[in-house]
Amino acid sequence: MTITYKTLDDPLAVYGDDNGTYVRGINDSGKIVGEYLDSSSNIYQGFIYKNGVYTPLNDPMEGTGNLEGTFATGINDLGQVVGAYYDSSDFEHGFVYNPHTGKYKTLDAPLAANGTSAYGINDSGKIVGEYLDSSNIYHGFIYKNGVYTPLNDSSAGTGKDQGTHALGINDIGQIVGYYKDGSGVYHGFLESHGKYITLNDPNAGNSDGDGTFARGINDSGLIVGYYFDSSGVEHGFVYNLHTGKFKPLDDLLGTNGTAVIGINDSSQIAGFSYDSNDAVHGFHANLG
Repeated sequence: MTITYKTLDDPLAVYGDDNGTYVRGINDSGKIVGEYLDSSSNIYQGFIYKNGVYTPLNDPMEGTGNLEGTFATGINDLGQVVGAYYDSSDFEHGFVYNPHTGKYKTLDAPLAANGTSAYGINDSGKIVGEYLDSSNIYHGFIYKNGVYTPLNDSSAGTGKDQGTHALGINDIGQIVGYYKDGSGVYHGFLESHGKYITLNDPNAGNSDGDGTFARGINDSGLIVGYYFDSSGVEHGFVYNLHTGKFKPLDDLLGTNGTAVIGINDSSQIAGFSYDSNDAVHGFHANLG
């Protein structure tokens, strides 16, 4: 079956060379979150998208200097949004936004010497993300009711810029993400009830900087993400936890790469792709 990708381009975004509209998450009602680099202010603006309308999301603590701002990375079925913002000192903080109160809550992991990011939130309010410690090693975490619980894949490297990234969580509590090993290769993972399962797309490269990145999971066990092949080209994928099979997902407009970031329980996906000028365009599609 042919998948039709619908392009999402915020009209206020800068387009060109890694700039444009980044789409990061989608909930069961089809609300989509992401961010873009504003063409007038040159800061990042988070947004919620539904039915052709972009609603801005800007954490009041964000900085307004060059390349600062707000990044929206996940949304649950209650409309709660998680993400990160850079303050006026260019320090990164996670946040959770409550649409019913209009309030933002800052999330800073206790051991985060060099920044915290929140990436996923399920309907019970469990949040997953990552932080960078004083040695510049990444650690994943689960957050709920003020408590941060660490998530560290035992196969992750322990050098600078290595470690574990927790990025998606479903309502069952299964978590996906990726880790960077001691050789600089990335591997996706699924964490379920304390057990880590490594996810490697068979088409992924095995050199420094290559590998597999798991980004989202729905309640049916479908996992989406992307991989870099041996030529350094980025491709999206969907992995079926029950069959153990990977299926490639490439937006035909993404001549320079595709990344699939979110999936909901209706198998609608969201992500972004790069055109021939490396401009970034968001998309959503239905896997059927």
